[in-house]
This record gives sequence, structure tokens and C-alpha cells, in this order.
Amino acid sequence: MLEQILNDLTRPQSLPLGLIAFRLSVAVILGGIIGWERETHARAAGLRTHMLITLASACFALVAIELATTTGFGGPELRIDPLRLIEAVTAGVAFLAAGSIIVSGGSVRGLTTGASMWLCGAIGLCCGTGDLRLAILVTGMALVVLYLVRIGVSPVAEQVRKANGKHDDPAKR
Repeated sequence: MLEQILNDLTRPQSLPLGLIAFRLSVAVILGGIIGWERETHARAAGLRTHMLITLASACFALVAIELATTTGFGGPELRIDPLRLIEAVTAGVAFLAAGSIIVSGGSVRGLTTGASMWLCGAIGLCCGTGDLRLAILVTGMALVVLYLVRIGVSPVAEQVRKANGKHDDPAKR
């Protein structure tokens, strides 16, 4: 049994351990950037949640890469379908994101946080598969949406609501 454990710990990988650690680290950092924005707005799913979502998504992508390229798992019975990985991560994160959405009376809260969690799943997949440029680009665009749209659109939307006789409480955003 000890020999099997040592074999598991020393089994060759298709990707160097340093590259794996780098991809996972980038996933954690990018998830942390989005999570920090949610944290600063006192949302239930904040920094740690978003970091864990990107880390888990990147890990799932790396496991899929390793399974597809490692001898012992290959053969005719192994079908490589990257869409299955994307579907599985999307479904898992969507389940978590749905839990962050609260409907009370006519008010809905947590949609943006749920969407940011879902997006972090995609960012993690990008990191795990090595598409770091796309992950960084998407993170930057998410920050634009989360910060700049809040600053620019919210006052305009508030004016439209007032004109229509519907006042929005900024504390509920």
C-alpha cells in the first residue's frame, strides 16, 4: 500500500507542476479581484467564495487535461469531450449562484453576485486550460461592469425610475 501511495505522489504529469501551480494561482488572484468587489459591497458571496470558485474550476480543467493525457486512463473507452467539463462546472457553479439570489416580495437581491460567481467559474476554466489572456480580459471587463456601470448607469436609471414614479432605495442595490 505504501508503494501505491508513493507511486501516486511521484506519478508523471503531462503538465509541469510549476505551470499547474501558476495556473491555479492566477485563478485564485482573478477570482479574488472579482470577489473583492463583491466583498466591498457587503455581499454574502465575497472574496473567499469567488476565489474558491475559480480555484475549483481551474482544478477541474487541470484534472481533465491530466486524465486525457495520462497513460492508464486512456484507451478506446476514454472519450475526450471538453464540452462536458464546461457543462459540469457551469451546472455546479450555477447551483451555488442560485443560492445567492433572494426573492422577497417584489424585490430580488443577489443577481449580480450570482452572475459574478458564474463568471468566476468560466474564468477558472480559462486559467485551468491555459487561456490566461482570456481570463485576464474577462476579469477586466467584469470590473468595468461592476464598477463603471454602477457609477454611470445607476444615477441615470434612478432618474428614469423617479420620472416613472418608482423610487429605488440605493441600499438595496
